[in-house]
Amino acid sequence: MSQLRFNALEKSSSKQAQKIDVPSKLSLLFNENVFSVDTMREYLPKPAFKAIMASKEKGSKIPREFADQVASAMKDWSQSKGVTHYTHWFQPLTGTTAEKHDSFCRPHEDGRAIEVFDGSALVQQEPDASSFPNGGIRNTFEARGYTAWDPTSTAFIIGTTLFIPSVFISYTGETLDYKVPLLKALQVIDEAATDVAKYFDKNVTKVSSTLGWEQEYFLVDLNLYNSRPDLQMTGRTLIGHSPAKGQQLDDHYFGAIPMRVLSFMQDMEIEALKLGIPITTRHNEVAPNQFECAPMFEEANQAVDHNSLLMDLMGRIAKKHDFKVLLHEKPFAGVNGSGKHNNWSLSTDTGENLLSPGKNPKKNLQFLTFFVNTIKAMSEYGDMLRSAIAEAGNDHRLGANEAPPAIISIFIGSQLTNVLDELEKVKEGKLSPEEKTDLKLNVIGKIPEILLDNTDRNRTSPFAFTGNKFEIRAVGSSANCAEPMTVINTIVAQQLKEFKVEVDGLIESGLSKDEALFNVLREYVKSSRHILFEGDGYSDDWVTEALGRGLTNYKSTPEALKLELNQKYIDVYAKNNVLSEREVHARNEIKLEKYSTKILIEATVLADLSLSHVIPAAVNYQNVLVKNVLGLKEIFGKDEFTTLAKDQIDLIRIISTHINAIKKETDTLLSACNTAKELTDFQEKAEAFSNNVKPLFETIRYHADELEELIDNNLWPLTKYREMLFTR
Repeated sequence: MSQLRFNALEKSSSKQAQKIDVPSKLSLLFNENVFSVDTMREYLPKPAFKAIMASKEKGSKIPREFADQVASAMKDWSQSKGVTHYTHWFQPLTGTTAEKHDSFCRPHEDGRAIEVFDGSALVQQEPDASSFPNGGIRNTFEARGYTAWDPTSTAFIIGTTLFIPSVFISYTGETLDYKVPLLKALQVIDEAATDVAKYFDKNVTKVSSTLGWEQEYFLVDLNLYNSRPDLQMTGRTLIGHSPAKGQQLDDHYFGAIPMRVLSFMQDMEIEALKLGIPITTRHNEVAPNQFECAPMFEEANQAVDHNSLLMDLMGRIAKKHDFKVLLHEKPFAGVNGSGKHNNWSLSTDTGENLLSPGKNPKKNLQFLTFFVNTIKAMSEYGDMLRSAIAEAGNDHRLGANEAPPAIISIFIGSQLTNVLDELEKVKEGKLSPEEKTDLKLNVIGKIPEILLDNTDRNRTSPFAFTGNKFEIRAVGSSANCAEPMTVINTIVAQQLKEFKVEVDGLIESGLSKDEALFNVLREYVKSSRHILFEGDGYSDDWVTEALGRGLTNYKSTPEALKLELNQKYIDVYAKNNVLSEREVHARNEIKLEKYSTKILIEATVLADLSLSHVIPAAVNYQNVLVKNVLGLKEIFGKDEFTTLAKDQIDLIRIISTHINAIKKETDTLLSACNTAKELTDFQEKAEAFSNNVKPLFETIRYHADELEELIDNNLWPLTKYREMLFTR
């Protein structure tokens, strides 16, 4: 066994669960380190408090004098907790979060130093933007970028730093982050959904998009992680033979949480609650060493911030427990990968969930209106969601028997399918009183009963209705939730706008409001049938059937990203002022470049593992066998030697075959990388890495994994799956 692997295993076996002091009431910790509404009420003058609440609730601008008061209050509050620095915390297009810390302490002209934090520092900062992805929307020498305070999300404290959630834009005004498009999409869904909600309740003045995410992740021992160059460099294992026991017994899922893991979870949850992240659920997932946590539903912008913050927090807490959190969608072959389900819904300022039925036909018709419009939006613009979840890591997960396929379809359950069947039968034009009564009582009136009994859950569906929300199951575990949330809110808003125009047109033509609603909904059901699917999304038959329905099946990231430049989809963003055409092209370029870079890094690491780890280990073991064979030849006669050494000689021959194959394929891999790197068109380069480089990974892996099974365990240089996948 290699010394590095031996040391890693020895350190891992000695780990003990840390004792965590858990308070009797976790609720006492909630928002402890957050500049929450209660804290603002305590520290702010009433006019400033009202201004910031109006900004949160209505998007109103905060006058400058109030910004100074908010900054002063933030400084006083945070200093009372030992804070010395502040940072604008933002989410650039790198896929991670970013921060630049500045001190409150400033030298004064009289030789002293004072703590200063005013409205200008709160509202805007100017970090160097030169090294952040921009997709060509500015020149390299134009380093300016601006972060601006987002008052709709709460500030918080980590350690001795005040974190201020912010947006990030270029000097010329284009967006350079995930948050700005999300905020714009939330504004447009608010306006469009409010207009439609007023058909049913004139008191509705605001509709908020809500999100409940479910974060899956792997935990591995930190020392074992550090013994695997591929995990360190790429977040996943590029070689490694599956252990005899993986997840096939289903004994890990919802099983007893290992004590060391539970200690980490408790510590993480305590810190999350202090930051206002309402974590309520934890459990073992399907694969060994795979786990999940989930919070309560929140307003979408705050939920996105909380998920990004939690991913950072998990990494910091894990190190305290000598763990490494793996958020890659497929860190280990042969067992399930990790996703991040995004549960989406819409709620009004009158306290209603628009995707939940009510106690009377009027409220149920409201539910049906938003339900059908969401289906219609996905049938028209579903490929935009496919593009939004496209990423190198997610390619390994989508379509496997563990995650939804790359085909975007919707599951609603057999009972709601029957409701849509009945709705489709509604005759065109005016309805008789008897027809209206029958429709409201026997179709719409029974929706609550139907949903109460409708407990099916199709885990193979990428977009499923699950009672009072839609669950987007195809999002990858490392993804920023902002992008799928931006898409779903934008396309549903666009659809609701078109819906209102059609309904108002029918009302003007003489139909009653209900008749107009029924007529438009009926046509939407007819035109959206092709995207509804209740069967097994993993089956080969579905692939064939989906093709016949006109549904797309883009299996790779470059294929899916190409869709983003479809003018139809660009227009949806542009007409809703979510992203300009220039911004769409820039982001597409950034994603393609990121994909190519990731595949190049993986290829380079795999080549290094093959040439400097696997092949030397195989040659060393081969030398041991050769020495053994030569010894047998000296001891025994020719006839007896031929019989006794046959298996060893065959093994030497097999090992040589694998060594030669690895060397040959690695040379081909490096050559393919060099060819792909020379391409200048981002789409062509990504396709070259996808089609010509990535397929070679599996061939090399096959031969390396075969050698792992053949070579003396003590000579194998890399920590094995069976040593990493079962927490000690």
